[in-house]
Amino acid sequence: MTADATSAPIEGPGTGVAAGPVKDGPAASPGPRTRTTAYPRYVAGKVAGAAVSLLAVLVTGFFLFRLVPGDPVKFMTGGRQVSAEQLASYRREFGLDVSLWQQFTNYCGKALTGDLGTSYQFNAPVADKITEALPNTLLLTGTAFVLYTALGIVLGTRSAWRHGRLGDRVNTGLALVLYSIPSFWLGLLLIITLSVGIGPIPGLFPTGGMESGGGEGFARVLDVAHHLVLPVVTLVAVEYGQTLLVTRSALLDEMGSDYLTTARAKGLRDDLVRRRHAVPNALLPTVTLIFINLGRTVAGVILVETVFSWPGLGGLFYQALSVPDLPLVQGLFFVFAAAVIAMNTLADLIYPLLDPRVGR
Repeated sequence: MTADATSAPIEGPGTGVAAGPVKDGPAASPGPRTRTTAYPRYVAGKVAGAAVSLLAVLVTGFFLFRLVPGDPVKFMTGGRQVSAEQLASYRREFGLDVSLWQQFTNYCGKALTGDLGTSYQFNAPVADKITEALPNTLLLTGTAFVLYTALGIVLGTRSAWRHGRLGDRVNTGLALVLYSIPSFWLGLLLIITLSVGIGPIPGLFPTGGMESGGGEGFARVLDVAHHLVLPVVTLVAVEYGQTLLVTRSALLDEMGSDYLTTARAKGLRDDLVRRRHAVPNALLPTVTLIFINLGRTVAGVILVETVFSWPGLGGLFYQALSVPDLPLVQGLFFVFAAAVIAMNTLADLIYPLLDPRVGR
């Protein structure tokens, strides 16, 4: 190998060196002014699209949950015999005595100022109930998100680099099986086997709730962590497969690239080629998936929190839907949808910074 070949730069999407021939003239690359104005226009378009989506969610949520069977006024009376005057008083108090269109305009006007209404069953502002339950959901989803993202990236990278071997086939098959299992069904299985116990297997974990109560300080932290194990295991088992499969697929696409062949020809060790060149470029689709999963996980814990009686937004949504507590259901639906839209928009805004070809 000649000295010129040895000192040649490694070309690839993530190295900053062009992978093809450089053309002379004004068409070679966009000028500084083009690059400066393209990204702000791209950001403005994505933010405007997110705002339109939030408005559509606001409208859809109002009319969608009006189709849920049940009379919230009769729920508030507890099934007691009440007079028509009392029913009318309840309807007037909660704004149900006006036309549907008037209810809609009142709801939109208050929502734009941050007022999501008053919960029927708790007789408290919806925003306060959401703020009260949000930390519990973030504790559950945040812990699960970190674990299943790291697990998916590590196992996906190992599977791709050793594709076709036994470990790759086992990892891929297990990921596909777990990804196809409904989260509530897996949660029930874990409760039966690890909480209630089967035969010689004793119950090791609580069946539900967030804490047993009575503990303070570090003892309370351990109690919450003990209750957190099964819900987190359920979410990790169901969600890590998608990250693994996307990471594996992206890395397999990169492994045949010319710049990796050049890196090996220059004498770089195989692990260095993988860690410094292949994996950073292959993680671009995974980064997008991470942000999408972050928003989707917050909105997708309804079943898991209900199964494990976790006092978060998911359990609160289930309680509100059973009434139906229309203001609380609408507020939670808006928060869930806003989390997904916000994370999708953030992923769209970050991706051009990782790959400058996007957003031009």
